[in-house]
Amino acid sequence: MLRTERRADSYFMKRRNGVTEYRSKKITTYRDLEVYQMAMDCAMEIFEITKSFPKSEQYSLTDQIRRSSRSVCANICEAWRKRRYKLSFVSKLSDAETEASETQVWLEFGSKCKYIDDAAHQKLDKHYDQIVGKLVRMIFNPDPWLITTISNAERRRRAAR
Repeated sequence: MLRTERRADSYFMKRRNGVTEYRSKKITTYRDLEVYQMAMDCAMEIFEITKSFPKSEQYSLTDQIRRSSRSVCANICEAWRKRRYKLSFVSKLSDAETEASETQVWLEFGSKCKYIDDAAHQKLDKHYDQIVGKLVRMIFNPDPWLITTISNAERRRRAAR
């Protein structure tokens, strides 16, 4: 099982079969976040899959699943820009989590209507479970991601070192 934790502007660690690896990867934008990259990949895959949906679903299921999958990415981006404000940051991450769960529901509808094959549905559903898990970890531990301001006295102390 692969578990990843990232700390803003720092390092991340991967555990696979009990082995821990540390890699230096600076996170400078929301695009560097693994959760964003996963959400973007899923949204693009959903876009491709929904091209084959029937025309009768164009303004309902097709539109809804595309919107919710794209909204996950947009909310992660918005959360990243709100890192100065803990509650706003957590709120936007919560919105992203909600949109990811909504996308899972639409995927299930697509599968039950036979517009999405079972293998593709299971793969995307699993990816969205992972996305939700990463978002929940960020929600429960937002502090490493926040932008903190330091006082002038602290700034001078650091400069004196």
